[in-house]
Amino acid sequence: MSPNGSDRSSRRPMRRKLPQVLAAGLVLATATGCTYKDFPRLGMPTPVTDEAPRILSLWQGSWAAALATGVLVWGLIIWSVIFHRRSRTKVEVPAQTRYNMPIEALYTIVPFIIIAVLFYFTARDESALLKTSKKPDHVINVVGFQWSWAFNYLENVDGNKSTTNINSSALSAIPDKWKKTAPAGADGVYDTGTPGERNPQTGNPGPTLWLPKGETVQFVLTSRDVIHSFWVVPFLMKQDVIPGHTNVFEVTPNKEGTFMGKCAELCGVDHSRMLFNVKVVSPERYRAHLKDLAKKGQTGYLPSGIKQTDHARNAETKNQ
Repeated sequence: MSPNGSDRSSRRPMRRKLPQVLAAGLVLATATGCTYKDFPRLGMPTPVTDEAPRILSLWQGSWAAALATGVLVWGLIIWSVIFHRRSRTKVEVPAQTRYNMPIEALYTIVPFIIIAVLFYFTARDESALLKTSKKPDHVINVVGFQWSWAFNYLENVDGNKSTTNINSSALSAIPDKWKKTAPAGADGVYDTGTPGERNPQTGNPGPTLWLPKGETVQFVLTSRDVIHSFWVVPFLMKQDVIPGHTNVFEVTPNKEGTFMGKCAELCGVDHSRMLFNVKVVSPERYRAHLKDLAKKGQTGYLPSGIKQTDHARNAETKNQ
């Protein structure tokens, strides 16, 4: 058999398998369980805060940039495979390109531009998302501990501005800067739970954090033991809960409902059970809930955790 005949026979099995490979790729691309309404979000849940669309837009933009880069690279690979494949009649080595400065410069500059653009939009959106107000509508201290959550509502529940306990020793882990954002007369109420607790509406495990729709909520995150991470899934944002360090961010919920939250940082044996719920209700129902907690005797605050340490700035000793 001639060499050319041998080559043709070896290519036939590959040609038969090509439709099967394409069909398998199509199945993998379409069998993700997403509907046409979910597809534009590229796997993200429906946003439920005023801030979340900014995160979704950054996510979609990153995917668009990655897809454009991928199409370009795949196109160049396919073009090279088709137009630079070995000839059946000529077996010599093709011309080699070396030390081409314009091409090498292009390979260096283009990735730098891509990274710079992604960095710019990420830094811009991060700055906007972490911006806090001096007087938000509500302040809630979220306390992470192995392996559940506690919620200190820094609120003026009784309506009397003179009955405040914002300087309670239970809140000693929170710097004064963030205590000042709480409303005047913040006597406060608290709630907590265990991994075995269930939300009565959804049956999902963990305690339930209540939030008012359409009002700004500032979260002050503290930990009693190890690093946790406060993640409400449809907020599209999470923030670490670090012992000895206070993290703060704000959201404005814009959709009522009960949503899932979880710890997104491996924090120990029962990390997978460190779940909670977030219930967004009308401002009237939110205030009624705070009064219900007060009637149950859950007034004041639970210990917020390990006191924040000063930054170790300029702590190094210099040799004389």
